[in-house]
Amino acid sequence: MITQSELKELLNYNPDTGEFTWLKTNSIRVKIGDIAGTIDTNKYRRIKINGKRYMAHRLAWLYMTGNFPENYIDHINHNPDDNAISNLREATPSQNNSNAKVKKNNASGYKGVEIDKKNKNYRANIWHNNKNIYLGKFDTAELAHKAYCIKAKELKGQFACFG
Repeated sequence: MITQSELKELLNYNPDTGEFTWLKTNSIRVKIGDIAGTIDTNKYRRIKINGKRYMAHRLAWLYMTGNFPENYIDHINHNPDDNAISNLREATPSQNNSNAKVKKNNASGYKGVEIDKKNKNYRANIWHNNKNIYLGKFDTAELAHKAYCIKAKELKGQFACFG
C-alpha cells in the first residue's frame, strides 16, 4: 500500500476539483502535469502506481487525511469521477448502499417501489440493518415512493437517496 508521503511525491491533488496530476513520470506514456488515471467501466477513476491500481477517491482520502478509509468512500453527488474532497465522505457498506440511485432494471421507476402485477398495486420496501422492511401497498407508484422517502429519511439520514 502506498503511503501519503509517497503519494504526495508522485501526484498533486486539487481538493476543489478532485483532479490528480503527475509530479513525476512513471512510464513513457506519462508526462509531468498530465491528469492521472483512466475511467473504468463503472465510471470510477483508477490510477496505477507502481503496478497497483488505486481508486482515485480512496487516494484523495489518503492525500487529505493521511489514512485510507476503513470501509467505503461515498460520492455524495453520485458522480463516481467527482473526487473533490467536499463530495467525499466515509461510509459503512450499508450507508454506501443507501446512497445508491434507483437501479436501471427497476420496473416501477422509483427507488423502494415494486409493482405487484397480480393485485395491480405498488409495494414499498426499504432495506435497513440487513432486513427488508415492508412499508405497505399503494394505489400509485408515487404514493409508494413517498412512503419510501419518509422512511429513508428517518432511517438513513444524510445517506438517504430518493432516486
